[in-house]
Amino acid sequence: MAAVAETNPLFELLRDIEARSRQRALGIPSQIEIRQSWSGIGFRIGQIHLVAAFGEVSEILPMPPMTRVPSALPWVMGLANVRGTLMPILDLGNYIDGVKTNVHRRSRILIANREGVAAGLLVDEVFGLRHFFIEEQTDMFPEVSQQLLGYLIGAYQRNQAYWGIFSMKRLCSDPVFREVAAHS
Repeated sequence: MAAVAETNPLFELLRDIEARSRQRALGIPSQIEIRQSWSGIGFRIGQIHLVAAFGEVSEILPMPPMTRVPSALPWVMGLANVRGTLMPILDLGNYIDGVKTNVHRRSRILIANREGVAAGLLVDEVFGLRHFFIEEQTDMFPEVSQQLLGYLIGAYQRNQAYWGIFSMKRLCSDPVFREVAAHS
């Protein structure tokens, strides 16, 4: 009976189908390593690259028209109407390091709404969403001023570049940041 099955054309057809199926079979699915990551909004103040947690920045805007505020500190640029909400626009670089930010076509306003404070923060440039792997996190901070260091809660290092993790929560809860009136 075995000899009859081997000469049967249907049996040969089934063997041919089996052989072709084995050749084209994808095999066992490979295991993909899933790496934990962290995402935030990348931006720049001067030459320092920073990243804020995704949930701490509610919006990114070009420079809006604004009204100057008399007797305000030098880092208070003015008040702007952002979708019906009157919001202070603050020069983050000037606040942190005392260096006025030169507004140019890449300058942007990050809207922070934390701790009951809604403010627009002028930065030199926004890089958009940045993703970092957990193993890129480091205890090393980029070379920054003591003032900025107080707002950093960590850093990521990628290809010799450091990205400080900027805490909008720390900034907005800082009493010095909340005090915008110039003292005589």
